[in-house]
Amino acid sequence: MKIYIAAIVLFLFLIVIFRKTMLKTAPMFLLVFILISGAFVYDNLSGSQPASAVNQIKSWLSEPAEKASSFLGNNTAVIKIKEETIIDAPAVNQFPELPRGCEVTSLSMLLQHAGIQADKMTLAKEIKKNPEPYRIENGKIYFGHPNDGFIGDMYSFDNPGLGVYHKPVKELAEKYMPGSIEDLTGSDFEDLKIHLSDGRPVWVIINTAYKQLSDDFFQTWHTPSGKIQITYKEHSVLLTGYDQEYMYFNDPLTGEKNKKAPKNDFEKAWVQMGKQAITYLP
Repeated sequence: MKIYIAAIVLFLFLIVIFRKTMLKTAPMFLLVFILISGAFVYDNLSGSQPASAVNQIKSWLSEPAEKASSFLGNNTAVIKIKEETIIDAPAVNQFPELPRGCEVTSLSMLLQHAGIQADKMTLAKEIKKNPEPYRIENGKIYFGHPNDGFIGDMYSFDNPGLGVYHKPVKELAEKYMPGSIEDLTGSDFEDLKIHLSDGRPVWVIINTAYKQLSDDFFQTWHTPSGKIQITYKEHSVLLTGYDQEYMYFNDPLTGEKNKKAPKNDFEKAWVQMGKQAITYLP
């Protein structure tokens, strides 16, 4: 019991002395405090020696870790996020064959880096298409939703069209790498660095300016899946790295490898376009 009281006094002392740090790590300290309290109450009720409290804590802490290891299988290695990294991934130009084929061209680069021979023209044929026709009625634009399939004509600017979003792209990628494609859509931008640090490029939806666009670049489409804000500057690239100032990517518009754009601008553009991203699992 004396040890228990001493532990409480020490815990309160640490809060006073290191209060700024403790505020950031309060959940961790609270958990430790609860474990210590529970262990000593257990000892007090059972008449055990103080050493058994330590053993009990070890048991409580190790059990969830073992369960997590069993659940995650072989993917338990912690990936250290590097300060900077560049991946050597194949660079493919979408032109002249696919004026609107940036998404499937970026996908071909991702799959080729994973060791899969995936040609952009084959992917262009295989990507799910959205048959919804383009029309304007009463000043409203009616067209398909890019997450329901590729919109319009991929092969020519002479006809209406736009592109495709992450869902059909992930579905197509799964055909080439079943069970090995990870949809990162909705993740924090910093999370993309985990995969880049592990040597795996990331397919993303961005815009051709690589920075946040003003509202006048967007228009409302009415689709069978609901209204959506669309910009004709929508684009897709393959992220290949980063450093303190820039994001690096292979750009299908030019076929350029490891092109760069300011990190903050790129992040804002990616967020504006719905935080869409996919990669493959290690």
